[in-house]
This record gives sequence, structure tokens and C-alpha cells, in this order.
Amino acid sequence: MKTIALIDYGSGNVHSAARALASAAADAGGDWEVALTAEPSALRAADRIVLPGVGHFRDCMEGVQTRDGLVEALEEQILDAGKPFLGICVGMQLMADFGLEDGETRGLGWIHGQVDKIDPGPGFRVPHMGWNELSDTSGHPALANLPREPHAYFVHSYAFQPEEEERIAAVTDYGTPIIAAVARDNLFGTQFHPEKSQETGLKILQNWIRWRP
Repeated sequence: MKTIALIDYGSGNVHSAARALASAAADAGGDWEVALTAEPSALRAADRIVLPGVGHFRDCMEGVQTRDGLVEALEEQILDAGKPFLGICVGMQLMADFGLEDGETRGLGWIHGQVDKIDPGPGFRVPHMGWNELSDTSGHPALANLPREPHAYFVHSYAFQPEEEERIAAVTDYGTPIIAAVARDNLFGTQFHPEKSQETGLKILQNWIRWRP
């Protein structure tokens, strides 16, 4: 039995993410279980790690930091051991150097850049909420063989702005290009919610589970 550790630190969307991951894992093949946990020992035993996030950057970062030994275990297992990692929404944003929501807050610093408020221009509301088409800019394995004109579900007011263009895996158009996914080595993150994105989201989760970075 292989394990996907889904970090439960009070972010609010873990159960829908757990159901989607379990469904995707069943379709991806292999003998998988999804474990809700914030225990460092569980991360060390896991094969893959997912960090979800709903809400504000600062609150989510504090939630991760206040779990004893969690940040250290994440860095040990993801950066050092190279286990495949998926960040969802604010869980993706936390990979940045810092976020500017509710003042400047330091992030994990795994992908250089910042998280700043989106400015889509006249006629586009903030928060960006609803379905938007994804444009794959990287050919990343997690984005392979998506449905034609793939749409994903977004709910956010802030977006990742990586320093290095090659870290951008996908974008969406919301009056201006918005980063929809980022990637580096064994790290992959989505600004959208794959667990709410129906066929497109489940395919991305299946691809990520099969991915061998």
C-alpha cells in the first residue's frame, strides 16, 4: 500500500480534496490510500505529499508553522528526499518567498517569487471566482492529455508571481494572464482547485499520482 499524505492543518478543504485524490488514485492504478495528517512521522512514511489551502496566505502559513515539526518534515521529505509534492490554491502560494495578503508574510521559499493581489482591469471582479480555461505553457506531465479546452475552478484574490518564467506551468486569462500552475523539480502547484474542477481536475490529479519526477 502506497500513501498520499494530505496535510490537515485547518485549511478547510481537506475532505473534498481527500475524496478527489482517492477517486483519482483509483483510476490511476496501484494500491493507494489517502491519509489526512499533520504528523511529521506520517510524512516520512508517505510516498507523496499534498498541501491544500483555503483562505488568507498569512493564516495558512501560521497554520503550517504552528504544527510542531511540520515545516521541518516537509522540507526534509520534499526538498531533501525528493518526494512528489502538490500544492493546491494557497498551498501552492505558500511555496513563494513571501505573500502580501494582510501585510508581508514569509512563505516556504521553495519557488522564488511573491504572491500579490491580482489586477485584472475594468470589467473583471476580484476575487476571481469561477471557471476559466487553462493554457499549458510547459508541457508538464501533470497537465498531459487534458480534455479539449480544459477549464478549472478558481477562487482567489491573490496570485503567485514567480521570479523565473520557467517555473510557470500554466496560465489562465482573466483580463490579464494569471499564473494557474507552477512547477520545479518534484514540486507542482495549482492556483485552481483540481478537486472542484471535475474531469479536468481529476485528470490532473491522476497525472500527478502517476508522475515520476
